[in-house]
Order: sequence, then structure tokens, then C-alpha cells
Amino acid sequence: QERLRLCWHDASRKVLEAVGEMSEWGSDLGPNRGRGLAFTLAFGVPVAEVVEITNSPDGIRIDKVFVAADVGRVLDPVNFEAQLQGGVIFGLGHAMNCELTYRDGLAEQDNYHMYEGMRLHQAPQIMVRGLENGDKIRGIGEPAVPPAAPALANAIFAATGQRIRELPLSKSIGFV
Repeated sequence: QERLRLCWHDASRKVLEAVGEMSEWGSDLGPNRGRGLAFTLAFGVPVAEVVEITNSPDGIRIDKVFVAADVGRVLDPVNFEAQLQGGVIFGLGHAMNCELTYRDGLAEQDNYHMYEGMRLHQAPQIMVRGLENGDKIRGIGEPAVPPAAPALANAIFAATGQRIRELPLSKSIGFV
């Protein structure tokens, strides 16, 4: 509610309201579960994400992600959904596992097998809503990436009480 109160940008407010409705924000998830919210205005595109997790004895499981974005006009709904889902997976995978380390000025991870993203068994259900509140058409390739990490970190805090302030999150907490 506080984020909405402070939001002066109409399109941003609408994506926050939409993702809140989609995720049933404010409803009880039960024990060992958490929900986290993050918002970004990237490349002129407002995007809000809610991540729902379960804290199990084996580690954190990402259950669902809700994403709302306003690109003015959605020309290809299937591609729009795929772009947002891909951005979420990319962002979550980096937040969970990915780290570049350097030795003597060179990256130690010199190929993809050394830079682990999200695995298929870790992929959550991702629900997408496109808002069309303008005549200007904006792109959707990258805007879903930035809010993924803070939404996940906020969900972890909600479920565990642990504030993690270093990436990748796997340095501090396990994932299943």
C-alpha cells in the first residue's frame, strides 16, 4: 500500500495494482511461505513483479511469479508473454546462482558451463498481464529482468526474516 501511495506515475500505479490483484497481495500464504514485490521503470516500460516462495528444509523453492507490464500496445500477445517469462527466468537465475569472479584481470568463468543460471526443475509458474494504457508502442525485451532479484530477496525476507544483501543469493541461502 505504501508503494502505491508514493507512486505518482499513472502507468506505474496501474501495473502495481494489476500485479497486486494477480497475486492476491495481502492474502495469507501460510507458514514457511513468502511473497515479495519489486517494481522498475526500465526503458520507459513500467514492470511490477511478485515472487512467491516456500522455505522448505531442503531450501528455497520459487513457486510462482506474477508480472504486469505496460508497453502501450501489445502487438503479439504470445511473444509478449514469452519475453516477460524469459526476462524473469534470466533475472531469477542470475540472482540465485550467477557470479563472475576475476583473477589477474580475467574472468574465471570463461564459458556458460561455469556460469550456472536457473535450471528447468527450478523454474516457477509465471503469470503475465500486459496493460495497454497508451498509444506509444514500447519494447519488452529487457524490462522484466531488473525486478526479479529484489522481488525474490523480498520474498525470502517475508518467509525467513533473513535480509540478504549480496548476490548471488546462493552465497547465503540454498535453493531447490
